[in-house]
Amino acid sequence: MKKLLTAIIAMLMISALILTACSNANTTASKDEALSALSATSAPSATSASSALSATSAPSATTAETATSAESIFRDPYATENRYDIPASMFEKQSGVDYGRLDKDVTYYSTVAGDDKQVNVLLPAGYDESRVYPVMYVVHGFDANHNSHVGTDSYLTLLYGNMLNEGLTVPMILVGIDMYTDKLADKEEKTFRELRYIYDKVIDEIKIDLMPFIEQTYPVSTERKDTAVAGVSEGGAKSLCIGFNWLDEFGWIGGFAPDANVIPTGDDPSNYWFDPYMQEFPRPNESNTPYYVYMAVGSDDPWNIDCTFLYRDKLNEIGVKNQTDYAQGYGHDSEFWGQCYYNFLTKVFQPAD
Repeated sequence: MKKLLTAIIAMLMISALILTACSNANTTASKDEALSALSATSAPSATSASSALSATSAPSATTAETATSAESIFRDPYATENRYDIPASMFEKQSGVDYGRLDKDVTYYSTVAGDDKQVNVLLPAGYDESRVYPVMYVVHGFDANHNSHVGTDSYLTLLYGNMLNEGLTVPMILVGIDMYTDKLADKEEKTFRELRYIYDKVIDEIKIDLMPFIEQTYPVSTERKDTAVAGVSEGGAKSLCIGFNWLDEFGWIGGFAPDANVIPTGDDPSNYWFDPYMQEFPRPNESNTPYYVYMAVGSDDPWNIDCTFLYRDKLNEIGVKNQTDYAQGYGHDSEFWGQCYYNFLTKVFQPAD
């Protein structure tokens, strides 16, 4: 009997050990299965994780620009109509307004001109060298210079200061450029025909010489989303040429009553006024489509109504969105330029609400 009991107890102990081992094996298997399932759902492979991060957090440059344009980090500039009833007081000096600092006749060397050139640089009220600013390049009309719009108490200097003071625009740096791109000592001897083709050289010069100088001297952003160009008359034509020739550099383009020498207009190209700089507008791609293209012409303009609307139609044909206005009662003068710059300044670089 004693031997039988001993044998039974031994058998029971062996059974218990077997059951414990099976339980542990099942538990281990369950843990492995759970970890595998968790890994499959929560921990992608290195390649998958990298792809997911790239897709959601770090798009390619092209995708990022496209998303920026579509989703817009900016307020939609096309969402509101432009105004042409801005009162004269916006272009006048007001007491208690800080108009910023004007660095006048700043000299830099232009390899395209083969000589020194000058610019005026308007720094906004509250200018802080430790901050990075958007920049707008301002292009004068025919037979003028860098003082014409961005100058001491000029209409654009005062307009910008008043608008910034009222919260109608954003802090930026304005650069008044000189289109004359040749030996300065010979400037007074040049004919209008010669000036027209000398002015064409600024289209390359702004990218080759001026922008690098400004970027090295002042705290301006080098991103196209923070870079604008705008001009009037001949400067309006050159602004369109600059903006579309350098689509990777300029996100905002304004041409106010632009002259008829951007693309063919059907006029006699042997007349230098109508000799086109380019045969057609370059077609932007997804990464360099302008954020805003604004053109305008007055109903009493004696020269540039037809070509302004030709430019609009050609841009529409290639799918470039633009806002082109026909302003009643305005001619080809600074009164109209002021209205245009007011509109442009309310749109450029405005962050989304």
